[in-house]
Amino acid sequence: MTTIPSPTRLIVLRGNSASGKSSVAAGLRERDVPGAANIGLIDLTVRHALEHGFHTVLEGILYVAHYGDMLAGLLADYGDRAHCFYLDVPFEDTLARHATKPIADEVGETELRS
Repeated sequence: MTTIPSPTRLIVLRGNSASGKSSVAAGLRERDVPGAANIGLIDLTVRHALEHGFHTVLEGILYVAHYGDMLAGLLADYGDRAHCFYLDVPFEDTLARHATKPIADEVGETELRS
C-alpha cells in the first residue's frame, strides 16, 4: 500500500478505564463550526447505520446554522422512519444537571445561556 504524505495524523489512544483517553481526545477534537468535516462524517455514519439495519440515535445540541442542511437531508431521505424530538426543560433544571458534569467548572451559566 502506497501512502501519500499528508499533514494529517492518526492518533490511537489506548489505556485503562479512567486513564484520561477521553480527556486527551476532547482537547484535540475539532471545534463545532459551520461547514466542518465532522458534519459530513456524522451524516455518513448515520446513513451507514440505518442502511445496515441499526436503530440509530443522533443526539447533540446540533445548531441549525451548523447542522441544518445535514439534518434536512437525513429527514428527506429517511422521513418515513425518522422521528425528531426537542427536550424542552426549564433552564433551572439544565443548570442543576450541568452542575453534576465534569465540565461544570469550565462551562458556566453564561455559556449555557448563550
